[in-house]
Amino acid sequence: MIPLRLSELVRRSAPRYTSYPTAPQFGPAVGPQDYDGWLRGLKGESASASLYLHVPFCRSICHYCACTTKATRRDEPIIAYADRLRREIALVADRTGPLRVSHIHWGGGTPNLLPPDVFDQLVAELCDRFDVRPDAEHAIELDPRWVTRESARRLKASGVTRASLGVQDFDEGVQRAIGRPQPYSVVQSAISALRSAGVDGLNLDLIYGLPGQTMRSVRLTARLAAFLGPDRISLFGYAHVPWLRANQRLIDDAALPDSAARFDLAETARETLLEAGYVAVGIDHFAKPKDALRRAAQKGTLRRNFQGYTTDRSDVLIGFGPSAVGRLREGYVQNAADAAGWAGAIDAGRFATVKGRALTPEDRLRAEIIEKLMCGFEVDLGATAAAHGFKPAIFADDLEKLGKLAEQEFVRIDGWRVTIAKDAPALARIVASAFDAYLGAAARHSLVV
Repeated sequence: MIPLRLSELVRRSAPRYTSYPTAPQFGPAVGPQDYDGWLRGLKGESASASLYLHVPFCRSICHYCACTTKATRRDEPIIAYADRLRREIALVADRTGPLRVSHIHWGGGTPNLLPPDVFDQLVAELCDRFDVRPDAEHAIELDPRWVTRESARRLKASGVTRASLGVQDFDEGVQRAIGRPQPYSVVQSAISALRSAGVDGLNLDLIYGLPGQTMRSVRLTARLAAFLGPDRISLFGYAHVPWLRANQRLIDDAALPDSAARFDLAETARETLLEAGYVAVGIDHFAKPKDALRRAAQKGTLRRNFQGYTTDRSDVLIGFGPSAVGRLREGYVQNAADAAGWAGAIDAGRFATVKGRALTPEDRLRAEIIEKLMCGFEVDLGATAAAHGFKPAIFADDLEKLGKLAEQEFVRIDGWRVTIAKDAPALARIVASAFDAYLGAAARHSLVV
């Protein structure tokens, strides 16, 4: 048998598994009335909730971006959007009552384009409508180019405890190729402003697989990111999907690294971050040894959701804004991705849910198995199946799919226990996909590395 190389295995594509079933399996069978009923079922209960608020605006669209966002130079559309966001918050709260909230996350787009007084009003609305716990984590994604000392101070005053800054790459040539000019000094100033304001929880996002990247440039970017000393660093592979995102057509396909080069770039960045004292968490996060994310991984309480790896143990995730996804006990819901469709529904006083997925008992079982593999790289199929009222034999065919990986010791199968080799965390998505009952019917997915 010819030995399989890890660099060859990770050329495969697989879902990122920020949910199960994955988003391509969401459909119109779940709509506004279902969401309304699922929310009403939370009223008077003690379930903890996590809130996600999407802000779909940027000053300009970066070439690599695959987010649901649009460019605007004016604040008026953003202010009008915030007004509708308040109304959506009210719609949810009218059904659920004062849910206990343990996490708030602002994503985009560029959430820090919200004028400070408008952001304050939205936070006040959340606190008035829900029971936001005093120790709640309040996180926001920031474009460093729009962070000032005053805006940082206002974020802290509004209760923000964690900020994630989009860095991507510090190389000027790469920045030009992806349409995002952002000198190192800008990121350094943003971090200084946030720390001075008392926002101490900091994360930097890096991307490998971008046009023009080299091993040297990626190593330097990782070193510079580590030198800034954030608690966490995320390292994501660029997903080139120009058939879905027209702006990505501005990137020259010929300038993109091939799959072998992507693997080398990812490994170089990973090794650099480990050498700098960070500890790998999951497949694409790195944290300081005493960080809460690292502790959660050690304790086996690490979770994975649409924001990636998290310490969030909430029972419910509620999404606000276009394209936002929510998870309730009954299943997943997703808002209309187009801003006009979302706005029309909110203006009419109804939810903008256009698709979703009701969970079956087997979905819940497979979701837990996949999450365990993605977070801790091992799972006891027998114990997990029993906890859900199933017999482990349901996974017999799935284990056969892992046969070649097991023969070459990338995966160890001991009875019903599956463990991914310590030196092959990049395989987690492939191993998890063996337990995905819907994978054959799914859409195109990004490369594993």
